[in-house]
Amino acid sequence: MNIAIGDILNFIWILFLLMLFVPLLQKRLMAGRRISIIQSMEKDRQSRVITMIHRQETMSLLGIPIARYIDIEDSEAVLRAIRMTPPEMPIDLVLHTPGGLVLASEQIACALKRHTGKVTVFVPHYAMSGGTLVAMAADEIVMDPNAVLGPVDPQLGGQQGYYPAASILKALEHPNPNRDDQILILGDVARKAINQVHKTVYNLLLEHHEPEKANEIAKMLSEGQWTHDYPIDFDQAREMGLPMNDQVPNEIYALMELYPQSGQRRPSVEFIPTPYRPSAPAPRKRA
Repeated sequence: MNIAIGDILNFIWILFLLMLFVPLLQKRLMAGRRISIIQSMEKDRQSRVITMIHRQETMSLLGIPIARYIDIEDSEAVLRAIRMTPPEMPIDLVLHTPGGLVLASEQIACALKRHTGKVTVFVPHYAMSGGTLVAMAADEIVMDPNAVLGPVDPQLGGQQGYYPAASILKALEHPNPNRDDQILILGDVARKAINQVHKTVYNLLLEHHEPEKANEIAKMLSEGQWTHDYPIDFDQAREMGLPMNDQVPNEIYALMELYPQSGQRRPSVEFIPTPYRPSAPAPRKRA
């Protein structure tokens, strides 16, 4: 009887160790595959490849999904990669993000703009808000025909939520004697935030656009013409005058597959991962 209990306890202990180490092994293998694709791209394109891919992640112990955004740690890492890259070497940035801190996005964009070699930004799915600001620094934006960019109008707020700076200024245009000083201060900050983002986008675009065109695009993107989540598709981005290209290398899509979303009990999207080709038409019968 004691031997049977001991065997069960050993089995449970071995099962626990497997549950602990198998995910770590899978993570290591996936990281190795990502590095392999990045190295292959760098060899083919003779460039430095940098990825900034923000997916929803799951905390290891509690299983709570958390969203990732552009933050100061991202800007530190990207700036370090740029600093380690020879000035004349091209930089390829794979960008997939909902946006993030304006400070971090501006740091990355300005560092890319100062780089001497060609800068290419690849957008396989979306690069919204701060991601679009970073893309403005590129000499070429290579975007999937179905991918989108977004406005860069600043959002202000705190614990009660975030509001577009342009909408705050619009609300302050209506007279209201009951406004407190906090609302007036928020309006002053909103005006400054829009001016700062407009100036940043304008300076980023000057290299490839005339001042009038750069100012037009900067005003369109930063001053609240659209809602913050408005999707700017490939054709609209090209019409705006951005340096667009829709020839995304297959390696970019393969790389994205190695940054999976957090695990779920049931996938929300399912399909058979096999390219489908049109079948040959059935032969016609003769009378």
